[in-house]
Amino acid sequence: MKGGIGQLMKQAQAMQENLRKAQEQLAQIEVEGQAGGGLVKVTMTCRHDVRKVRLDDSLLKEDREVVEDLIAAAMNDAVRKAEDLSQEKMSGLTAGLNLPGLNLPF
Repeated sequence: MKGGIGQLMKQAQAMQENLRKAQEQLAQIEVEGQAGGGLVKVTMTCRHDVRKVRLDDSLLKEDREVVEDLIAAAMNDAVRKAEDLSQEKMSGLTAGLNLPGLNLPF
């Protein structure tokens, strides 16, 4: 019985280290969200740090409200892509570990 708990603790420590490394990697991975057929592009990391916002020149002639809506839509697209990529990366790390009640926030 003791050996099982010890092994479980080793697995948990290894998983924690792997999660830490994965989070560091995700901070460097960039995704791009788009709206308006590519008129607005937002680049952000999987940690939700926005790196760049690009607006097509044609948008500068549009109403402010239209541009704001497109920026919001591009941001939302980038967030969804970052979340999907993060979830995919993190789920691979915890797949082989069967810990009851383990629900880690990413």
